[in-house]
Amino acid sequence: MSPEQFSAAVLDWYDRHGRKDLPWQQGITPYRVWVSEIMLQQTQVSTVLGYFDRFMAALPTVQALAAAPADEVLHLWTGLGYYTRARNLQKTAQIVMAEHAGEFPRDVDALTALPGIGRSTAGAIASLSMGLRAAILDGNVKRVLARYVAQEGYPGEPKVAKQLWDVAERFTPHARVNHYTQAMMDLGATLCTRSKPSCLLCPLQRGCQAHMLGLEIRYPIPKPRKALPQKRTLMPLLANRDGAILLYRRPASGLWGGLWSLPELDDLHALETLASQHALRLGSRRELGGLTHTFSHFQLAIEPWLIEVEAAPNSVAEADWLWYNLATPPRLGLAAPVKKLLKRAADALATGEP
Repeated sequence: MSPEQFSAAVLDWYDRHGRKDLPWQQGITPYRVWVSEIMLQQTQVSTVLGYFDRFMAALPTVQALAAAPADEVLHLWTGLGYYTRARNLQKTAQIVMAEHAGEFPRDVDALTALPGIGRSTAGAIASLSMGLRAAILDGNVKRVLARYVAQEGYPGEPKVAKQLWDVAERFTPHARVNHYTQAMMDLGATLCTRSKPSCLLCPLQRGCQAHMLGLEIRYPIPKPRKALPQKRTLMPLLANRDGAILLYRRPASGLWGGLWSLPELDDLHALETLASQHALRLGSRRELGGLTHTFSHFQLAIEPWLIEVEAAPNSVAEADWLWYNLATPPRLGLAAPVKKLLKRAADALATGEP
């Protein structure tokens, strides 16, 4: 197919089968499209739906996001993972307010200069909300195009990525670019799926090289796999007589940056040092059962212990430590495994059983 035939087939399919009722497709603005695109990075649409609605209800404009407490933003993001996305989201909102008079720049390069916005996200914002001709190459589109041209090589390699960007640019039409962009994402999400693609329903079947070769599942070429390294940590859930758990805010950069978490120790012997730092007297302890959390680059084995403590008055005065009330929890950003462990602790304290 020529580029014109390619885009015409995609747009015809979109008119008949494309998704048109997603929340961010209603009342389209650059802000709504941007937030949805950041949420959709590494995350399924079905997961994002609830998060997007809650986020928009709490922070409906870029002005509201820029002015919100960081803890509120992280609280709304808790469970979506990849928390750097949330921190960059607020940084970008503040830059848009301070340097662009509250309006997103109508230029792909200027959008890409903002924190957390890569070339594909910038293209999505520009095409979906501004009607500008801009290509995208998110995971779904990458899969469609890699199969269509039978692209050899792992797309994460710069040379291969450039070849796919050239394909994406070539096929992006000048008219109805907003519908074309949405259609390409929809094709990858609904028909050209990772496994069991629905090739017989695909409007691009006639020109798809992978389909003609019978090698659809081979593309895109996967990243060479390496075994994930294993790390372990002990997380004490220090519970005072009110049933509140001691948490601390992690540094802004690094793992779980800016989120509230549990202390991490090498072993139980380090408990005495932690207790003395916060004027705590250690009481009974019980193990809550191990938990494994997988990150993109390693697995963390967590050994959680519920430990009852007696706290001196004003024992935790530092700004980055607090007692987290399990009965009336504050709105804080929590790392996903910490949220699970707090639930376990609440259950154990309520029943007296681990």
